[in-house]
Amino acid sequence: MSYIGKSVRLERIMNRKTRRTVIIPMDHGLGAGTLPGLENMAKIVDEVAEGGANAVIEHAGMAAAGHRGGGRDIGLIIHLTGATSLAPDPNYKVTVCSVEDALRMGADGVSIHINIGADDEPQMLMAAQQVVSSCRAWGMPILGMLYPRGKKIQKETSPDVVNIAARAGAELGMDIVKTNYTGDIESFRKIVKGTQVPVIIAGGPKMDTTEDVFRMIYDAVIEAGAMGVAMGRNVFQSKNPRAMVSAICKIVHDNYTVEEVLKEYSA
Repeated sequence: MSYIGKSVRLERIMNRKTRRTVIIPMDHGLGAGTLPGLENMAKIVDEVAEGGANAVIEHAGMAAAGHRGGGRDIGLIIHLTGATSLAPDPNYKVTVCSVEDALRMGADGVSIHINIGADDEPQMLMAAQQVVSSCRAWGMPILGMLYPRGKKIQKETSPDVVNIAARAGAELGMDIVKTNYTGDIESFRKIVKGTQVPVIIAGGPKMDTTEDVFRMIYDAVIEAGAMGVAMGRNVFQSKNPRAMVSAICKIVHDNYTVEEVLKEYSA
């Protein structure tokens, strides 16, 4: 039965005890080319796996490059949508892989990106419906990356627009919704509660300090109730990705405070 398959796969991309997750997106290359930190996929996947990450997100073509054939196991989420930074509208994410292909590659889940408020939002919503339908048929977990982006969006972390983006993901049938943290515990707590499905926060651009990263994670997960984080640049562009992931896991899975994790963290 498909619902059993989905339950089994969901357990591979989260911590079974805490029901939280630390996911490391590595899908940036389609849009931005080879970024620092992603030159050797097998190496960086190994580092974050050894650090304790629950899953990585990769495009289909990088799944083989990131497969190590040894080391600590880690969940694989295949990203199904994308656009390059050279496209006429980089905010318009189109389908570049199917659910069936992701299954054949051994994926534990799939993800799609929808920019709520973008000019091409209607097309992205229609494409999402087809992916969600396939996921239901095959018992494949789907993570929806929903961000407020477009001409009407003045601030992408404003609670009112993040609320729409997060709830839209749940309404579309996502199993997990990834969106921006509002920067405010109380407003994000309301969004998490009202979304009806688990919410994880995006890591966003590289932050100024490690403490800033840890503080955002603690506030969003421990205080506001998010299911976890999906953090890319702040991990694979850090001085020590393995140590960075280990520190993040201590917050997400072990409820460490920012002060406690800073005492043990060593880049």
